[in-house]
Amino acid sequence: MLGLGALGGSIAAFLAHQGFDVAGYSQSPREIPGVRSFYAGRTSLTDFARQHNLLICLLPRTDSTEGILNYGLFSEMQKGSFLINVARGAHLDEEGLLRAMTEGYIREAWLDVFREEPLPEEHPFWKHPGIVVTPHIASITDQEKAAKVIAENYLRWKAGEDLLFEVDIKKGY
Repeated sequence: MLGLGALGGSIAAFLAHQGFDVAGYSQSPREIPGVRSFYAGRTSLTDFARQHNLLICLLPRTDSTEGILNYGLFSEMQKGSFLINVARGAHLDEEGLLRAMTEGYIREAWLDVFREEPLPEEHPFWKHPGIVVTPHIASITDQEKAAKVIAENYLRWKAGEDLLFEVDIKKGY
């Protein structure tokens, strides 16, 4: 799992609870029951990728994550690996993925996000036998939960308290 924030962490915990062997990579140390945590500063992303044959990307989009899923990373993975990107289209170097698939590093890719959306009709991903394209539907906002968070944040703002789910502008997420 690339990214162990709110989304990545909850999905990693769910998969671990279901009995999957789960490892996660993040910018800082995380403790999630059943998930082996790797983080920048102690382990390089390349070293992490070498040890795994499935990458699920749930990273935030920042300057440092743009193009992070690229041929250089894929070519360090075991031949026949898998990729799932449900985070941001800007993470993926599309030509690098196609090259990695041609060379056998990536066997199959499930992609829910793209640099250009909707994905153009003539894009090679549509016809590639190893790529599954989904129309940016990996996550759907629960309207009731969203309304509760908005209301709670309004009350917190009025009381001068910290808001829930604040974005750190310096970090980019």
